[in-house]
Amino acid sequence: MGVSDHYGLLQMKDSRRGILAAGNWIIDRVKVIDHFPEEESLAIIQSESRGNGGGPYNLLKDLALLGVSFRLEGIGLVGEDDDGDWILADCTRHGIDTRWLHKTREAHTAYTDVMTNRISGKRTFFHYPGTNVLLQEKQFHLEESQAKIFYLGYVMLLDGLDSPDSKGQTGAARLLEKAVHLGMQTAVDVVSENSGRFQKVVRPVLPWVDFLLINEYEAEKISGVPIFKEGKLLLRNIQKAARQILKEGVRRWVIIHFPEGALALSRSGEEIWQGSVQVPAEKIAGTAGAGDAFAAGVLLGIHEGWPIRNCLQTGACVAAASLFHPTCSGGMEPLEECLSLGHEYGFRALRLA
Repeated sequence: MGVSDHYGLLQMKDSRRGILAAGNWIIDRVKVIDHFPEEESLAIIQSESRGNGGGPYNLLKDLALLGVSFRLEGIGLVGEDDDGDWILADCTRHGIDTRWLHKTREAHTAYTDVMTNRISGKRTFFHYPGTNVLLQEKQFHLEESQAKIFYLGYVMLLDGLDSPDSKGQTGAARLLEKAVHLGMQTAVDVVSENSGRFQKVVRPVLPWVDFLLINEYEAEKISGVPIFKEGKLLLRNIQKAARQILKEGVRRWVIIHFPEGALALSRSGEEIWQGSVQVPAEKIAGTAGAGDAFAAGVLLGIHEGWPIRNCLQTGACVAAASLFHPTCSGGMEPLEECLSLGHEYGFRALRLA
């Protein structure tokens, strides 16, 4: 069964096809450690591996491994170094179009040391921004792409596109506006940064975003609605945060994912909850890339014209597949195998308190 007809739905007629993903291209150096240490103390690295990192890279590679038939295109910058060569070669192996993924000598390819606690599965990131800070509007040629969806990630980790001008507008906002006028659907993800920049950097892009894909931490930062109380996740407040973000101008859907599941809230008031797959804790090798895997599943469904409910369920299953390997995409399988995880382990039940 092909990806496009999994739910027995006719694909929407559209002259545009494919996903164009832009933003952070990163090498992840994933290190599984025995525990996360206090400062000036020791932790043991039990294993390490090199893999893809960054929103567009993870998204496109996951989609390729899922077996999509539509075109996958990338925009970004890498360095003239071994990591840059590795990224380009990896994309070529997976059929990702790299004509707009350029090399530069001005900085080294971005990388992240991802410290994954073997016991808890939690990740801590040590990031070198590298070439990603140099990405500018002039490197985008959106009019040359026939992609149906333009994805940008991660907002707040792209210095050249995040800086507001004298009118409070950002390069990211202008690019998204252009994509909308060209007839693309737009999707955006942001980074989980602990700062007060969310309002200044994220708010300008929201009126040009069709699908905002964020986690619970980012939802709290953008909306100002507290998501946690005494360390406990408040589902009602996730709902409130989504409503507040819609008021900021998101065009179609705010989609918030969290370990227990996801919420999608539309501009028209449609509200859909989806529990995550109940993967046994002992089978989880790491959670790096799970949010991007979720986005890949959701955007696959959106591209194919599936109902959002089916998109969320697909996202949950694709995110579950990513948990079986410490790198972002090492656990990814063809779509049918990812969906089978939902049948095998079941989905969490979400109850609003």
